Amino acid sequence: MTRCRQPDDRRLRRPQRAWCACLALLAAACSGCAPSESSQQTIQFWAIGAEGERVAPLVEQFHRLHPNVRVEIQQIPWTAAHEKLLTAFAGDSLPDVCQLGNTWIAEFSAIGALQDLSERVGPDRTVAPQQFFPGVWESNIVDGVPYGVPWYVDTRVLFYRTDLLAAAGFDAPPRHWDEWLEAMRAVQRRQAPGGHALLMPTNEWEQPVIFGMQTGAEMLRDDGRFGDFSGKRFGRAFDFYVDIFEEGLAPKISNTLVTNIWQQFERGEFVFCITGPWNIDQFRRRLSPSMEGKWATAPLPGPDGEYPGTSMAGGCSLVLFQSSPRQDAAWQLIEFLTRPEQQVEFFAASGNLPSNRAAWDSPQLADDPYLEAFRVQLEATRPLPRVPEWEQIAAKVWVAGEAAINGRVQPAEALAELDDQVDAILVKRRWMLAQHALGEAE
Repeated sequence: MTRCRQPDDRRLRRPQRAWCACLALLAAACSGCAPSESSQQTIQFWAIGAEGERVAPLVEQFHRLHPNVRVEIQQIPWTAAHEKLLTAFAGDSLPDVCQLGNTWIAEFSAIGALQDLSERVGPDRTVAPQQFFPGVWESNIVDGVPYGVPWYVDTRVLFYRTDLLAAAGFDAPPRHWDEWLEAMRAVQRRQAPGGHALLMPTNEWEQPVIFGMQTGAEMLRDDGRFGDFSGKRFGRAFDFYVDIFEEGLAPKISNTLVTNIWQQFERGEFVFCITGPWNIDQFRRRLSPSMEGKWATAPLPGPDGEYPGTSMAGGCSLVLFQSSPRQDAAWQLIEFLTRPEQQVEFFAASGNLPSNRAAWDSPQLADDPYLEAFRVQLEATRPLPRVPEWEQIAAKVWVAGEAAINGRVQPAEALAELDDQVDAILVKRRWMLAQHALGEAE
Protein backbone atom coordinates (compact mmCIF):
# COMPACT_ATOMS: atom_id res chain seq x y z
CA MET A 1 0.00 0.00 0.00
CA THR A 2 1.31 3.34 -0.98
CA ARG A 3 1.61 5.76 1.90
CA CYS A 4 0.80 9.40 1.60
CA ARG A 5 3.89 11.50 1.79
CA GLN A 6 3.94 13.81 4.80
CA PRO A 7 4.99 17.42 4.18
CA ASP A 8 8.25 18.68 5.51
CA ASP A 9 7.37 21.14 8.30
CA ARG A 10 10.60 22.96 7.86
CA ARG A 11 9.82 23.72 4.19
CA LEU A 12 6.35 25.12 5.01
CA ARG A 13 7.20 27.07 8.12
CA ARG A 14 8.61 30.13 6.36
CA PRO A 15 5.78 30.54 3.74
CA GLN A 16 3.15 30.04 6.46
CA ARG A 17 4.67 32.77 8.55
CA ALA A 18 4.79 35.10 5.55
CA TRP A 19 1.15 34.33 4.64
CA CYS A 20 -0.03 34.94 8.21
CA ALA A 21 1.84 38.22 8.27
CA CYS A 22 0.09 39.29 5.05
CA LEU A 23 -3.29 38.34 6.48
CA ALA A 24 -2.56 40.34 9.62
CA LEU A 25 -1.59 43.41 7.60
CA LEU A 26 -4.71 43.06 5.43
CA ALA A 27 -6.94 42.74 8.48
CA ALA A 28 -5.37 45.80 10.05
CA ALA A 29 -5.85 47.80 6.87
CA CYS A 30 -9.48 46.74 6.52
CA SER A 31 -10.24 47.53 10.14
CA GLY A 32 -9.54 51.19 9.38
CA CYS A 33 -12.02 51.44 6.51
CA ALA A 34 -14.92 49.11 7.32
CA PRO A 35 -16.56 48.42 10.67
CA SER A 36 -17.00 44.93 11.99
CA GLU A 37 -20.55 43.68 12.38
CA SER A 38 -20.19 43.80 16.14
CA SER A 39 -19.21 47.52 16.10
CA GLN A 40 -21.90 48.68 13.67
CA GLN A 41 -25.15 50.16 15.00
CA THR A 42 -28.44 50.10 13.15
CA ILE A 43 -30.94 52.86 13.90
CA GLN A 44 -34.58 52.97 12.94
CA PHE A 45 -35.83 56.16 11.25
CA TRP A 46 -39.56 56.61 10.70
CA ALA A 47 -40.38 59.14 7.99
CA ILE A 48 -43.93 60.24 7.25
CA GLY A 49 -45.38 60.58 3.77
CA ALA A 50 -43.18 60.92 0.70
CA GLU A 51 -40.25 62.16 2.80
CA GLY A 52 -39.15 58.57 3.44
CA GLU A 53 -38.40 58.11 -0.25
CA ARG A 54 -36.94 61.57 -0.81
CA VAL A 55 -34.56 61.44 2.13
CA ALA A 56 -33.03 58.10 1.03
CA PRO A 57 -30.18 59.64 -1.06
CA LEU A 58 -29.18 61.79 1.92
CA VAL A 59 -29.14 58.75 4.16
CA GLU A 60 -26.74 57.08 1.71
CA GLN A 61 -24.44 60.09 2.08
CA PHE A 62 -24.73 59.74 5.84
CA HIS A 63 -23.65 56.09 5.60
CA ARG A 64 -20.47 57.09 3.77
CA LEU A 65 -19.60 59.63 6.47
CA HIS A 66 -20.62 57.35 9.35
CA PRO A 67 -19.74 53.77 8.34
CA ASN A 68 -20.40 52.53 11.88
CA VAL A 69 -24.06 53.56 11.69
CA ARG A 70 -26.69 52.06 9.40
CA VAL A 71 -30.10 53.70 9.01
CA GLU A 72 -33.22 51.72 8.25
CA ILE A 73 -35.98 53.98 6.92
CA GLN A 74 -39.61 53.06 7.42
CA GLN A 75 -42.07 55.13 5.40
CA ILE A 76 -45.44 55.75 7.09
CA PRO A 77 -48.52 57.31 5.43
CA TRP A 78 -49.71 60.53 7.03
CA THR A 79 -53.16 59.01 7.51
CA ALA A 80 -51.75 56.23 9.70
CA ALA A 81 -48.78 57.94 11.33
CA HIS A 82 -50.39 59.30 14.51
CA GLU A 83 -52.08 56.04 15.46
CA LYS A 84 -48.99 54.00 14.60
CA LEU A 85 -46.80 56.16 16.81
CA LEU A 86 -49.18 55.91 19.76
CA THR A 87 -49.46 52.13 19.28
CA ALA A 88 -45.67 51.83 19.13
CA PHE A 89 -45.36 53.87 22.33
CA ALA A 90 -47.83 51.61 24.12
CA GLY A 91 -46.00 48.53 22.83
CA ASP A 92 -42.52 49.86 23.61
CA SER A 93 -41.55 49.60 19.94
CA LEU A 94 -40.85 53.19 18.94
CA PRO A 95 -37.96 53.85 16.53
CA ASP A 96 -34.77 55.69 17.46
CA VAL A 97 -35.50 58.85 15.46
CA CYS A 98 -38.65 60.10 13.80
CA GLN A 99 -40.11 62.89 11.72
CA LEU A 100 -42.87 64.54 13.74
CA GLY A 101 -45.33 67.27 12.81
CA ASN A 102 -44.79 70.37 14.94
CA THR A 103 -48.31 70.24 16.34
CA TRP A 104 -47.60 66.72 17.67
CA ILE A 105 -44.57 67.72 19.74
CA ALA A 106 -46.63 68.76 22.78
CA GLU A 107 -48.67 65.56 22.75
CA PHE A 108 -45.74 63.15 22.55
CA SER A 109 -43.73 65.10 25.12
CA ALA A 110 -46.74 64.98 27.49
CA ILE A 111 -46.86 61.17 27.42
CA GLY A 112 -43.12 60.94 28.06
CA ALA A 113 -42.15 59.58 24.65
CA LEU A 114 -39.67 62.26 23.59
CA GLN A 115 -36.10 62.75 24.74
CA ASP A 116 -35.15 66.09 26.27
CA LEU A 117 -32.53 67.63 23.95
CA SER A 118 -31.28 70.28 26.37
CA GLU A 119 -27.83 68.66 26.58
CA ARG A 120 -27.50 68.40 22.79
CA VAL A 121 -28.56 71.85 21.56
CA GLY A 122 -27.33 75.30 22.49
CA PRO A 123 -25.63 78.47 21.24
CA ASP A 124 -22.20 76.79 21.24
CA ARG A 125 -23.30 73.40 19.89
CA THR A 126 -23.45 71.99 16.37
CA VAL A 127 -27.23 72.45 16.52
CA ALA A 128 -27.90 75.97 17.79
CA PRO A 129 -31.25 77.80 18.13
CA GLN A 130 -30.01 80.84 16.21
CA GLN A 131 -29.53 78.70 13.09
CA PHE A 132 -33.31 78.32 12.74
CA PHE A 133 -36.30 80.61 12.26
CA PRO A 134 -37.39 81.72 15.76
CA GLY A 135 -41.09 80.84 15.54
CA VAL A 136 -40.33 77.40 14.14
CA TRP A 137 -37.70 76.69 16.78
CA GLU A 138 -40.16 77.68 19.52
CA SER A 139 -42.63 75.12 18.17
CA ASN A 140 -40.28 72.43 19.48
CA ILE A 141 -40.10 73.84 23.01
CA VAL A 142 -42.64 72.71 25.59
CA ASP A 143 -42.46 74.11 29.13
CA GLY A 144 -38.98 75.44 28.37
CA VAL A 145 -37.61 72.10 27.17
CA PRO A 146 -36.49 71.47 23.56
CA TYR A 147 -37.81 68.18 22.20
CA GLY A 148 -37.13 68.46 18.47
CA VAL A 149 -35.00 70.09 15.79
CA PRO A 150 -36.80 71.70 12.83
CA TRP A 151 -36.31 69.65 9.65
CA TYR A 152 -38.44 71.54 7.15
CA VAL A 153 -40.77 74.49 7.58
CA ASP A 154 -44.12 75.71 6.37
CA THR A 155 -46.05 78.94 6.66
CA ARG A 156 -48.71 80.92 4.77
CA VAL A 157 -48.24 83.99 2.57
CA LEU A 158 -50.27 86.00 0.05
CA PHE A 159 -50.45 84.80 -3.57
CA TYR A 160 -51.83 87.50 -5.85
CA ARG A 161 -52.32 88.68 -9.43
CA THR A 162 -49.86 91.51 -10.05
CA ASP A 163 -51.55 92.63 -13.30
CA LEU A 164 -55.07 92.87 -11.86
CA LEU A 165 -53.82 94.62 -8.74
CA ALA A 166 -51.92 97.16 -10.87
CA ALA A 167 -54.97 97.72 -13.07
CA ALA A 168 -56.89 98.62 -9.90
CA GLY A 169 -54.31 101.25 -9.04
CA PHE A 170 -51.92 99.35 -6.72
CA ASP A 171 -48.33 98.89 -7.82
CA ALA A 172 -47.32 96.89 -4.74
CA PRO A 173 -49.01 94.31 -2.52
CA PRO A 174 -50.83 95.59 0.59
CA ARG A 175 -48.83 95.97 3.77
CA HIS A 176 -51.56 96.39 6.39
CA TRP A 177 -55.22 95.45 6.88
CA ASP A 178 -56.75 98.77 5.86
CA GLU A 179 -54.72 98.89 2.66
CA TRP A 180 -55.64 95.27 1.93
CA LEU A 181 -59.35 96.01 2.32
CA GLU A 182 -58.98 99.04 0.05
CA ALA A 183 -57.17 96.96 -2.58
CA MET A 184 -59.76 94.16 -2.41
CA ARG A 185 -62.60 96.62 -2.90
CA ALA A 186 -60.82 98.23 -5.85
CA VAL A 187 -60.08 94.98 -7.70
CA GLN A 188 -63.56 93.61 -7.08
CA ARG A 189 -65.16 96.68 -8.66
CA ARG A 190 -63.36 95.75 -11.87
CA GLN A 191 -64.24 92.05 -11.84
CA ALA A 192 -66.92 90.30 -13.86
CA PRO A 193 -70.10 89.26 -12.01
CA GLY A 194 -69.41 86.34 -9.72
CA GLY A 195 -65.78 87.30 -9.13
CA HIS A 196 -64.31 87.99 -5.70
CA ALA A 197 -61.18 89.70 -4.52
CA LEU A 198 -60.11 86.91 -2.17
CA LEU A 199 -60.45 83.13 -2.01
CA MET A 200 -60.57 82.09 1.65
CA PRO A 201 -62.45 78.78 2.17
CA THR A 202 -64.76 78.80 5.18
CA ASN A 203 -63.78 75.32 6.37
CA GLU A 204 -60.13 76.13 7.08
CA TRP A 205 -59.02 77.15 10.57
CA GLU A 206 -55.66 78.57 9.53
CA GLN A 207 -56.92 81.97 8.34
CA PRO A 208 -58.79 83.07 11.48
CA VAL A 209 -55.98 81.70 13.66
CA ILE A 210 -53.36 83.63 11.67
CA PHE A 211 -55.39 86.84 12.00
CA GLY A 212 -55.58 86.15 15.73
CA MET A 213 -51.82 85.75 15.93
CA GLN A 214 -51.46 89.09 14.16
CA THR A 215 -53.44 90.88 16.87
CA GLY A 216 -51.38 89.18 19.58
CA ALA A 217 -54.09 86.76 20.69
CA GLU A 218 -52.86 83.73 22.66
CA MET A 219 -56.12 81.81 22.08
CA LEU A 220 -55.61 79.89 25.35
CA ARG A 221 -55.14 81.30 28.84
CA ASP A 222 -53.89 80.20 32.24
CA ASP A 223 -51.11 78.00 30.87
CA GLY A 224 -53.42 76.41 28.33
CA ARG A 225 -56.12 75.50 30.83
CA PHE A 226 -58.96 77.48 29.21
CA GLY A 227 -59.96 78.93 25.86
CA ASP A 228 -59.47 82.65 25.26
CA PHE A 229 -61.04 83.06 21.83
CA SER A 230 -63.66 85.46 23.13
CA GLY A 231 -60.94 87.75 24.46
CA LYS A 232 -60.53 91.23 23.01
CA ARG A 233 -57.58 90.45 20.73
CA PHE A 234 -58.96 87.37 19.03
CA GLY A 235 -62.38 89.04 18.92
CA ARG A 236 -60.90 91.86 16.85
CA ALA A 237 -59.26 89.40 14.44
CA PHE A 238 -62.45 87.35 14.16
CA ASP A 239 -64.50 90.43 13.32
CA PHE A 240 -62.01 91.31 10.57
CA TYR A 241 -62.26 87.76 9.23
CA VAL A 242 -66.07 87.65 9.23
CA ASP A 243 -66.42 91.18 7.80
CA ILE A 244 -64.49 90.17 4.68
CA PHE A 245 -67.29 87.72 3.87
CA GLU A 246 -70.04 90.09 4.99
CA GLU A 247 -68.75 92.68 2.55
CA GLY A 248 -68.76 90.11 -0.22
CA LEU A 249 -65.01 90.27 -0.80
CA ALA A 250 -64.71 86.48 -0.44
CA PRO A 251 -67.23 83.81 -1.43
CA LYS A 252 -68.92 81.86 1.37
CA ILE A 253 -67.77 78.46 0.15
CA SER A 254 -65.72 75.57 1.51
CA ASN A 255 -62.65 74.24 -0.26
CA THR A 256 -64.69 71.25 -1.48
CA LEU A 257 -66.54 73.66 -3.80
CA VAL A 258 -63.34 75.09 -5.30
CA THR A 259 -63.35 73.35 -8.68
CA ASN A 260 -59.90 74.30 -9.98
CA ILE A 261 -57.98 76.92 -8.03
CA TRP A 262 -55.41 77.45 -10.81
CA GLN A 263 -57.92 77.97 -13.62
CA GLN A 264 -60.03 80.23 -11.42
CA PHE A 265 -56.95 82.26 -10.50
CA GLU A 266 -55.99 82.57 -14.17
CA ARG A 267 -59.52 83.62 -15.15
CA GLY A 268 -59.37 86.35 -12.51
CA GLU A 269 -62.23 84.95 -10.44
CA PHE A 270 -60.13 85.92 -7.43
CA VAL A 271 -57.02 88.09 -7.12
CA PHE A 272 -55.72 87.08 -3.66
CA CYS A 273 -55.42 83.81 -1.79
CA ILE A 274 -53.57 82.76 1.36
CA THR A 275 -51.68 79.53 0.87
CA GLY A 276 -48.40 77.71 1.39
CA PRO A 277 -45.17 76.85 -0.42
CA TRP A 278 -46.49 73.72 -2.11
CA ASN A 279 -48.54 75.93 -4.42
CA ILE A 280 -45.49 77.63 -5.97
CA ASP A 281 -44.74 74.55 -8.02
CA GLN A 282 -48.44 73.94 -8.68
CA PHE A 283 -48.99 77.47 -9.99
CA ARG A 284 -45.87 77.27 -12.15
CA ARG A 285 -46.95 74.00 -13.74
CA ARG A 286 -50.68 74.56 -14.05
CA LEU A 287 -50.93 78.20 -15.12
CA SER A 288 -50.60 78.83 -18.85
CA PRO A 289 -47.47 80.49 -20.29
CA SER A 290 -49.48 83.69 -20.78
CA MET A 291 -49.53 84.08 -16.97
CA GLU A 292 -45.77 84.53 -16.80
CA GLY A 293 -45.05 87.70 -14.79
CA LYS A 294 -48.70 88.18 -13.82
CA TRP A 295 -48.61 86.64 -10.35
CA ALA A 296 -46.39 86.87 -7.32
CA THR A 297 -46.14 86.13 -3.60
CA ALA A 298 -45.90 88.57 -0.69
CA PRO A 299 -45.72 88.43 3.11
CA LEU A 300 -49.06 88.82 4.85
CA PRO A 301 -50.32 92.30 5.69
CA GLY A 302 -50.78 93.00 9.37
CA PRO A 303 -52.88 95.27 11.58
CA ASP A 304 -51.83 98.68 12.88
CA GLY A 305 -49.04 99.19 10.36
CA GLU A 306 -47.25 95.97 11.33
CA TYR A 307 -45.40 94.46 8.36
CA PRO A 308 -45.10 91.70 7.71
CA GLY A 309 -48.07 90.49 9.66
CA THR A 310 -47.46 87.38 11.74
CA SER A 311 -48.09 83.97 10.20
CA MET A 312 -48.17 80.47 11.68
CA ALA A 313 -45.03 78.36 12.09
CA GLY A 314 -45.60 74.92 10.61
CA GLY A 315 -43.58 72.02 9.26
CA CYS A 316 -41.92 68.92 10.66
CA SER A 317 -39.14 68.28 13.13
CA LEU A 318 -36.79 65.42 13.96
CA VAL A 319 -37.03 63.90 17.43
CA LEU A 320 -35.34 61.26 19.54
CA PHE A 321 -37.41 58.84 21.60
CA GLN A 322 -36.58 58.19 25.25
CA SER A 323 -36.78 54.44 24.70
CA SER A 324 -33.97 54.42 22.12
CA PRO A 325 -30.74 52.73 23.28
CA ARG A 326 -28.91 54.28 20.30
CA GLN A 327 -29.53 57.97 20.90
CA ASP A 328 -25.97 59.11 20.17
CA ALA A 329 -25.98 57.44 16.75
CA ALA A 330 -29.49 58.75 16.02
CA TRP A 331 -28.43 62.25 17.00
CA GLN A 332 -25.65 62.09 14.40
CA LEU A 333 -28.36 61.61 11.77
CA ILE A 334 -30.34 64.61 13.07
CA GLU A 335 -27.23 66.80 12.99
CA PHE A 336 -26.50 65.68 9.43
CA LEU A 337 -30.02 66.22 8.05
CA THR A 338 -30.31 69.72 9.51
CA ARG A 339 -27.05 71.04 8.07
CA PRO A 340 -27.44 73.71 5.36
CA GLU A 341 -25.95 71.56 2.59
CA GLN A 342 -28.30 68.66 3.21
CA GLN A 343 -31.23 71.03 3.66
CA VAL A 344 -30.64 72.45 0.17
CA GLU A 345 -30.47 68.95 -1.33
CA PHE A 346 -33.65 67.93 0.45
CA PHE A 347 -35.40 71.05 -0.84
CA ALA A 348 -34.37 70.15 -4.41
CA ALA A 349 -35.73 66.61 -3.97
CA SER A 350 -38.94 67.40 -2.09
CA GLY A 351 -39.79 71.10 -2.38
CA ASN A 352 -39.89 71.31 1.42
CA LEU A 353 -38.55 74.63 2.68
CA PRO A 354 -35.31 74.47 4.71
CA SER A 355 -35.46 75.15 8.42
CA ASN A 356 -31.81 76.19 8.61
CA ARG A 357 -31.49 79.88 7.75
CA ALA A 358 -28.06 79.44 6.11
CA ALA A 359 -29.58 77.11 3.50
CA TRP A 360 -31.59 80.05 2.15
CA ASP A 361 -28.36 81.67 0.90
CA SER A 362 -28.08 78.94 -1.72
CA PRO A 363 -28.83 80.22 -5.26
CA GLN A 364 -31.57 77.59 -5.58
CA LEU A 365 -33.56 79.47 -2.97
CA ALA A 366 -32.11 82.98 -2.96
CA ASP A 367 -32.64 83.46 -6.71
CA ASP A 368 -36.27 82.30 -6.72
CA PRO A 369 -38.55 85.39 -6.64
CA TYR A 370 -41.53 83.39 -5.37
CA LEU A 371 -39.60 82.12 -2.34
CA GLU A 372 -38.46 85.55 -1.13
CA ALA A 373 -41.85 86.22 0.47
CA PHE A 374 -41.54 82.98 2.43
CA ARG A 375 -38.06 83.85 3.65
CA VAL A 376 -39.31 87.20 4.96
CA GLN A 377 -42.48 85.65 6.41
CA LEU A 378 -40.61 82.88 8.22
CA GLU A 379 -38.87 85.53 10.30
CA ALA A 380 -42.33 86.67 11.43
CA THR A 381 -44.01 83.48 12.55
CA ARG A 382 -45.43 82.24 15.83
CA PRO A 383 -45.88 78.68 17.04
CA LEU A 384 -49.39 77.35 17.40
CA PRO A 385 -50.54 76.73 20.99
CA ARG A 386 -48.33 73.95 22.38
CA VAL A 387 -50.93 71.75 24.01
CA PRO A 388 -51.66 68.13 23.07
CA GLU A 389 -55.29 69.01 22.32
CA TRP A 390 -54.55 71.66 19.70
CA GLU A 391 -55.73 69.68 16.67
CA GLN A 392 -59.07 69.03 18.36
CA ILE A 393 -59.36 72.73 19.16
CA ALA A 394 -58.44 73.79 15.61
CA ALA A 395 -61.28 71.69 14.23
CA LYS A 396 -63.71 73.73 16.34
CA VAL A 397 -62.32 77.09 15.17
CA TRP A 398 -63.43 76.87 11.56
CA VAL A 399 -66.86 75.58 12.64
CA ALA A 400 -67.32 78.72 14.75
CA GLY A 401 -66.15 80.86 11.85
CA GLU A 402 -68.45 79.20 9.34
CA ALA A 403 -71.47 79.68 11.64
CA ALA A 404 -70.74 83.41 12.03
CA ILE A 405 -69.98 83.88 8.32
CA ASN A 406 -73.33 82.42 7.34
CA GLY A 407 -75.24 84.45 9.94
CA ARG A 408 -76.45 81.59 12.11
CA VAL A 409 -74.90 83.28 15.16
CA GLN A 410 -73.30 86.62 15.91
CA PRO A 411 -69.47 86.62 16.03
CA ALA A 412 -69.36 87.24 19.79
CA GLU A 413 -71.81 84.39 20.39
CA ALA A 414 -69.78 82.06 18.16
CA LEU A 415 -66.62 82.79 20.12
CA ALA A 416 -68.30 82.34 23.51
CA GLU A 417 -69.56 78.94 22.39
CA LEU A 418 -66.10 78.12 21.03
CA ASP A 419 -64.55 78.86 24.41
CA ASP A 420 -67.08 76.54 26.09
CA GLN A 421 -66.14 73.76 23.68
CA VAL A 422 -62.43 74.36 24.18
CA ASP A 423 -62.82 74.34 27.96
CA ALA A 424 -64.50 70.94 27.68
CA ILE A 425 -61.64 69.63 25.54
CA LEU A 426 -59.11 70.85 28.12
CA VAL A 427 -60.72 69.18 31.15
CA LYS A 428 -58.07 66.45 31.29
CA ARG A 429 -55.27 68.98 30.90
CA ARG A 430 -56.58 70.99 33.87
CA TRP A 431 -56.78 67.81 35.97
CA MET A 432 -53.23 66.75 35.06
CA LEU A 433 -51.82 70.20 35.83
CA ALA A 434 -53.65 70.20 39.17
CA GLN A 435 -52.20 66.79 40.04
CA HIS A 436 -48.74 67.99 39.11
CA ALA A 437 -49.14 71.06 41.32
CA LEU A 438 -50.24 68.87 44.25
CA GLY A 439 -47.22 66.64 43.77
CA GLU A 440 -44.86 69.62 43.86
CA ALA A 441 -46.59 70.97 46.97
CA GLU A 442 -46.02 67.69 48.80
